[in-house]
Amino acid sequence: MKICVLGLGKSGAAAANLAVKLGYETFASDSGKEREISKLNKKVMTEFGRHSVKVLQYPVIIKSPGICSDIAMLKKAAEKNVKVISELAFSLRHSKYKKIIAVTGTNGKTTVTDLISKIVKAAFKDSIVCGNIGLPLSQKALQTSKNTVITMELSSYQLEDTPEFKPDISVLLNITPDHLEHHGSMAKYIKAKEKIHINQTRGGFAVINYDDKICVKSALKTKAEKIFFSKKPLKNGVYYDGGKIVINIPALCGKSRSGKAAGQSGSKKIVINPKINIVGMHNVENVLAATAAAYCAGVKPAVIEKIISSYKGVEHRIEYVRTLNGVQYYNDSKSTNVDSARVALESFKGGIFLIMGGLDKGAPYSPLKKLVAKRVKAVLLIGSASSKIKKELAGSCVFYDCKNIENAVKKAYLTAKKGDIVLLSPACASFDQFKNFEERGKIFKTLVAGLRHV
Repeated sequence: MKICVLGLGKSGAAAANLAVKLGYETFASDSGKEREISKLNKKVMTEFGRHSVKVLQYPVIIKSPGICSDIAMLKKAAEKNVKVISELAFSLRHSKYKKIIAVTGTNGKTTVTDLISKIVKAAFKDSIVCGNIGLPLSQKALQTSKNTVITMELSSYQLEDTPEFKPDISVLLNITPDHLEHHGSMAKYIKAKEKIHINQTRGGFAVINYDDKICVKSALKTKAEKIFFSKKPLKNGVYYDGGKIVINIPALCGKSRSGKAAGQSGSKKIVINPKINIVGMHNVENVLAATAAAYCAGVKPAVIEKIISSYKGVEHRIEYVRTLNGVQYYNDSKSTNVDSARVALESFKGGIFLIMGGLDKGAPYSPLKKLVAKRVKAVLLIGSASSKIKKELAGSCVFYDCKNIENAVKKAYLTAKKGDIVLLSPACASFDQFKNFEERGKIFKTLVAGLRHV
């Protein structure tokens, strides 16, 4: 009953607290500077600034996501046959549940997880949402029951560390270059993402983006019932057609769980017509994915339609902030990679003042060049990746070296004209200047709120 937690971020602290509640002697080691961890159980022994040999005195290590598997301490642990597990694996062992819906993808996973959780909550009272969306499962594990429906957002880090993971319903949204500085290659990043459905078997459902070639190829590796979604008509799947969503899954639409007809008027196709309030075609994809997952979970189409129609999106993802002097301001701080920024730019016709930059993640910015040239009036650079961005997008538009977000907002305010868009969509991580993307987005909104009419 002794356990060590490596890393005292949000999930690490939650895992340490859970271990204490379960009766473990718990030691937590963090390589960062000593700091106060809010709500950390006082029984957790801690060390900061290093991972000492004391770590190896514990038979089990819970590795926090984001810590690379090849660090020296974990290599020593492997040599001594110390068992290493993830926070997700540890919390699942001590959770009870009726069903797990797990969502991953390079972009859109927070929106999809949030939307699914709201649909599921409307159908099943005993439900929780957790994972990379902000609340570690460890924090809720002991509050679950055999009737709990768990909806979780999972990053490549979490999946990489949990090779035995097997949800009832998996959702794979898209795969584009991201976190290459951590995984080392695109192939390893894809392999991590595929763990969302690699262990699923018959009886499970794998919801997969039919419009993403990498996802379609990955679908060959799961034995679960494949449920594709697409912006184009499908013979079998969930698709978008003239503003309506068609659920065309013969295996499910023809019969309900009780064996009775589930389709409308005997038809195998089910059509719903929700009002989609969130901006951009990428959000149509997100709504399709959420619809497919919720329907596979047994939620009635009418409930799905109602919740989608009332859904306003998540904070920091192409979030409308305000209109000032005819200029619209949008917070897309959750854009932490190049493809996410592409999606944001495609959501507007043009006249964009793009605030971009932060901590580089290893992927090139050049794929944005044509889109920037077409839709962006100026790029306002912030953070440590500024010089790389400017070099790779050279010749596409005007650049302003603003260095920080305060200067960028001020420059945009002084330069943008009526009808323009000021868009914070960094395409980079936030950790060079902020604690996280949430802090970056909140500061942006505060700065914008403080601007005055001319």
